[in-house]
Formats: sequence, C-alpha cells, structure tokens
Amino acid sequence: MFDKILIANRGEIALRVLRACKELGIATVAVHSTADAEAMHVRFADESVCIGPPPAKDSYLNIPAILAACEITGADAVHPGYGFLAENARFAEILAEHGVQFIGPKAEHIRLMGDKIEAKRTAKRLGIPVVPGSDGGVGNTAEASRIAEEIGYPVLIKATAGGGGRGMKVARSAAELPAALATARAEAKAAFGNDAVYIEKYLEKPRHIEIQVLGDGKGGAIHLGERDCSLQRRHQKVWEEGPSPALNADARAEIGEIVARAMREIGYLGVGTVEFLYEEGRFYFIEMNTRIQVEHPVTEMITGIDLIFEQIRVAAGRELALKQSEVVLNGHAIECRINAENPVSFRPSPGKILHYHPPGGLGVRVDSAVYQGYVIPPYYDSLVGKLIVHGKTRTECLMRLKRALDEVVVDGIETTLPLFRALVREKDVIDGNYHIHWLEDFLARGGADQ
Repeated sequence: MFDKILIANRGEIALRVLRACKELGIATVAVHSTADAEAMHVRFADESVCIGPPPAKDSYLNIPAILAACEITGADAVHPGYGFLAENARFAEILAEHGVQFIGPKAEHIRLMGDKIEAKRTAKRLGIPVVPGSDGGVGNTAEASRIAEEIGYPVLIKATAGGGGRGMKVARSAAELPAALATARAEAKAAFGNDAVYIEKYLEKPRHIEIQVLGDGKGGAIHLGERDCSLQRRHQKVWEEGPSPALNADARAEIGEIVARAMREIGYLGVGTVEFLYEEGRFYFIEMNTRIQVEHPVTEMITGIDLIFEQIRVAAGRELALKQSEVVLNGHAIECRINAENPVSFRPSPGKILHYHPPGGLGVRVDSAVYQGYVIPPYYDSLVGKLIVHGKTRTECLMRLKRALDEVVVDGIETTLPLFRALVREKDVIDGNYHIHWLEDFLARGGADQ
C-alpha cells in the first residue's frame, strides 16, 4: 500500500479522497492555489503545498508544480480526483517516469477513451452496442450529407475531443446540416484546439444510463450497477439516481456483463464509467469516463462499496477483492448537485457563505467542502456540495430527499436549491418518467420559478 498520497484537486472531491486515505492510514498532501489557502482539504491534510495563483492553468493544471510538490513531500502516489488532470494521459506518464503512481487507469486507456471516435470504434470491437453514425471524423459537408442520409435525420454532430456539450449541434434536415457542421467545428476548435467532428443518429427522448466499472488491470473486472443521469441542463448532469427507474434486473445484468467483459478484455485498471443513451429498450454507447465520477456516491450508497478505497487498492497492485456475485444493490439513492448559481438563469454566484446548515438524519449524506464563512471563489466550478439520500425504496428515497432539501440552509449566495425543491415535487420526476431533454423543457416552461 502507499505511504503518502498527494491529492491533485480541490473542493469536495479532494476532501472525499482525503477522508478515504485517513481511514486507510495513509498520509496525505493537499495542493492548492492561493485562492484555496483556507480550503477545508488544506486544513485537514497532513501536509499542504501551494502550487500557484488562482487560475487553474497556473495551479491545478500545472504539472511541473504538482510534480515538485511530490518530490518535496515524498508522496509516492497521486490521486487526481475528477476534472483538471484526471484524464490527462501525459500526466500519468510523467508521474510514472518519476516513480510516482497515478491512481487511475493506464495512460493508454485514458488516451484511447479520450478520443470519442477511437472510443466508439473500440466499444464496437468489444461488443458494446453503439449509436449508428460515422466510423470516424467527417471531412466535409458532402461526406456528412451522405452519412446523414444513410442513418436518417435528425443527426447529432459532435466534437471528437472534449465534452460538456461544447462542439455539439443537431441537424434535423439536410438544409440545417451545413450550418450545424460549421458551428460544431468552430466551437470544437475554440474549446479544444481540435475541430474534428463526427456524426451520430440523434435520439429524440433517450435516457442517460451509465454503468460503473472496476478493474484491477490484471484481467479482473466487475460492474457495480447503473446510475440514471437523464436530468441534465446543457449536457451537464444535475440529478443522478440509482438504480434507474427505467431498467429491470435482466436489462441491468445484461448490459453490466457486456461492459465488465469488455473491461476484462482490455485489462482496465481502476474505476470507470461507460455511458449510454437508452431508448425503447436498447442501449447505445456514447463515451467512457476514465476517472471517478462526481456522482459516485450514488453507487456507494446502494452497494456499500467505497469506490475511492477500491481505486487506491488496485492502483497499489492488489487484485479485486470482490466477485460479481458479491455485488448486491440495496435500495435506492439520489444525488442533487447543489451549485452556487441562480436557480433560474444559472448565472454563477460566487461569494461568502454567511449561514450554512447541512441536513442530517438516517440515509442522508452531504459531500461538501464549504463551511460558514467560506468564500466560493470565482475561478473554478460552482459546486457547493452534493446531497445524497438513500432509502429502502425509490418512494422512501424521494420523501427523504424532500425532507433533507427543506432542511438545507445556504445564505449569502444564490444556489440551485429552489430548483431541486421544485423537481422533487414534480409528477414526472416522482414517477421516474423523464429523459435527457425533460429538464430543459421544464425550465423553458418556467418550472424553476414555481
């Protein structure tokens, strides 16, 4: 096992990793920008190192500074959390060159799955169902038109690099295709420095289902059920739950085994999430995230398995401690991402938290790094915290979530709490009857104002 782990991240995920390390008896190093000098993970870590000024490019994305922090403190492993350098294959390679273990997948798998086209090709080769579309990038409008006619409109044009909805445009007819293609290329170039795009069939009302996987890099791999992340705004997840209200045990077992078998075949190491669109009983692969997910607590709540602990174990060379038959889903869990944003316009609302009171009680978990008097900086994402609740049934879970949301107090800044208080009372949400476009339709009707 590792002696000392440097946590190359900030906020709630840095604190989450730190807590797992403490329970394992592993010493911790927090790195931080000058803006995060008073952050909770900095206060709780055994050691801390300032790695630069507030801009992420000068601190949390500053590989030489992070490497220097490893050398200064003697850290023998780095946990990247999510975001920042978590899916940077070169970072993993540089750490290895300096004798430091990257707690995450092999660099080759990060690189492979980071390219959407190669990831889709690999998924298809491994027997994972994929969305109909181009086999690779599309070169010009004529080629795009031919492919679109073959698979049928509407089609979705997507950047091969990056994510978060940037470089994605829908064309519902041949007339719309040229403009959509040009816009997607321009957005992709601006956001990722790469204007390569590909085309997929656009599904009208699918759900977003993701399968959590865990591999030991030695040919052992299992799945830990699914999460339903269909409530999204601009392709950003807002509410996640598991198990999905749309799947039964047979569908879950079938797609889970397909994914686990694929991970065994490639020798996948660590945790990962294989993401699908699901419509009319069929799964369509869209991407794989080679890191811990923001919504990982949902899986932890319904399986009782500490995913950060398992990440660390397998990164240290241990084989899987679990067999697939030992993974049992228990009850239901829902996570709400509470952001420092206006609940209607979603405009960021950084600032000082004047009063803070998290909810409590049976089955309630809050993953957050804020405290009363903490200042949400304007330089990073606006996550205040994640409220996760668990119940024996989905109905019990919803009632517990409703109660917990009514207990939360965050004063001094605007948050998205009013949105969740509205969602938990909506009939479609209560019934589990929603899809990836449902939330945006709800917001367009003024749902968050109610």
